[in-house]
Amino acid sequence: MSDLSGKTTIVVGASRGLGHGIATAFAEAGSRVVAVSRTAAPIADPAGSTVPELADAGDPTVAGSLLDRYRPEVVVLAAGASPHMRPLQHQTWETFSVNWQTDVRIAFHWLREALLTPLRPGSRVIVVSSGAAMAGSPLSGGYAGAKATQRFITGYAQDEAKRAGLDITFSAVLPRITPVTELGRSAARAYAARDGRSEEEYLKQMGPLLTPEIAGSAMVELVRMEATAVAPGYLLTGAGLKKLP
Repeated sequence: MSDLSGKTTIVVGASRGLGHGIATAFAEAGSRVVAVSRTAAPIADPAGSTVPELADAGDPTVAGSLLDRYRPEVVVLAAGASPHMRPLQHQTWETFSVNWQTDVRIAFHWLREALLTPLRPGSRVIVVSSGAAMAGSPLSGGYAGAKATQRFITGYAQDEAKRAGLDITFSAVLPRITPVTELGRSAARAYAARDGRSEEEYLKQMGPLLTPEIAGSAMVELVRMEATAVAPGYLLTGAGLKKLP
């Protein structure tokens, strides 16, 4: 899929943060982009081929409906809820489980429908999880566990695709925390305060800053890879993609 011209990409969570950068990158690469979000947001699109879809990606009917309507070759799931940044004892079950009810629900519905539809041969599905799936996140309730589950079920979907003889490639991408997103700013502020450091000191240890533009370029790069070279999971930092074991 080195040439994205004439291809359709659905980006779920396209209105902000990394999702917005990903939608913009695919549009600039020549793909028709279906930008799914709860709120509208302008996307740089020189060809004018971006189609906004205002929808709740966690609604069990939305994934199937949009996949049937647009028949995409690429699906990127970047939507999710911002966790409540508090220590465990200051969480309620409702705040603790918000990412299970949102992020995992979205991934479940879309992965399920990608297999049931199914997507056309050669299609790619990328689930944007989080580096917290590996490192943990003690100030964000069930966030890290929810993100780890997203990674797990992406692997399950790949196994089911192989068992059914479907030529669909599924990958999970785990971005490192970045202050350029609303979620990242909140997390950086909370963890810096917990460690008794400034936000600048805390972020300095994280290495090169991950931006929406870098995330977008990385997703386009991943989709352009030969399917046989694609790994089940990647860490995404300001330096780009790194295969996970």
